[in-house]
Amino acid sequence: MSEQSQNNETKFQQTLKSPINCTGIGLHSGSKVSMTLKPADVNTGIVFVRTDQPADRAEVRADWDRVTDTKLCTVVSNDAGVSIGTVEHLMAALRGCGIDNVVIELNGPEVPIMDGSSAPFVFLIECAGIREQEKPRRLIRVLKQVTVGDGTRFATLSPSPSMSFSFEIDFASAAVARQESYVKLTNGAFKGELARARTFGFLHEVDQLRKLGLARGGSLDNAIVINGDKVLNEGGLRFSDEFVRHKILDSIGDLYLAGAPILGHFHGCRSGHALNNQLLRALFADKTAWCYVDAEEVGALPMNWDVREKVAAVA
Repeated sequence: MSEQSQNNETKFQQTLKSPINCTGIGLHSGSKVSMTLKPADVNTGIVFVRTDQPADRAEVRADWDRVTDTKLCTVVSNDAGVSIGTVEHLMAALRGCGIDNVVIELNGPEVPIMDGSSAPFVFLIECAGIREQEKPRRLIRVLKQVTVGDGTRFATLSPSPSMSFSFEIDFASAAVARQESYVKLTNGAFKGELARARTFGFLHEVDQLRKLGLARGGSLDNAIVINGDKVLNEGGLRFSDEFVRHKILDSIGDLYLAGAPILGHFHGCRSGHALNNQLLRALFADKTAWCYVDAEEVGALPMNWDVREKVAAVA
């Protein structure tokens, strides 16, 4: 990993050094799609452009208030009804690599699924190179706890001097069972601990999903497939707790639709794309719960800080 990509918490905005292209299959559409990541000016943010649409309809911003569907993936749309689906793994890679500004061109309605993780996108970003820009990075500081959900499924953002994520899952299948994990997004943790974790699903759900027009491109090449209590993928899992690591990855991607890195702690319990977006909507609806701050104004973390000590209070 390059020194720049490890130091993804730079105080200045970053973009790519050069454009880079890939092709792949849409997980839900099953269609082949070509994608190009391009450098962008400061304060551009993350912008999708559908090259198969007229220019006046093509741009779709990666913003929380542009989310129009959260059924098994996160979909963003513009006012013309043009949409981009399955954005979460790419968004997570951009967040994990510290990319603030990028234009993403696609010739179809879905980001390619690649291998079901963020690792191929991290590879693309590192191949393109990362360039620091002249403007300070803007962060969203969480000022008070915000929670959505109920007693069994919820998502929470809490004040914290670090950018960290924790998650709990609990499935009846012994292949998944109960798992929990915590990660702080510093020192290359995203690439080392999360990026390779793949999306997953259950074999008995596949036929139903395809009747609904979903998962048409899904296969053992781009998802972990569970049948009863067994993982069907040759080679098994990449991590013993790959399932919960992927749920954190999804959350990182969904929360990057806030438009800036969030300075705070996220905790999810059996949550998903819908609750993640509801959490952002609840945060921004309460102007006393957050504020913008330049990264230059954020000091070093206290050496003894560990948000895991605070998580019990959230649950």
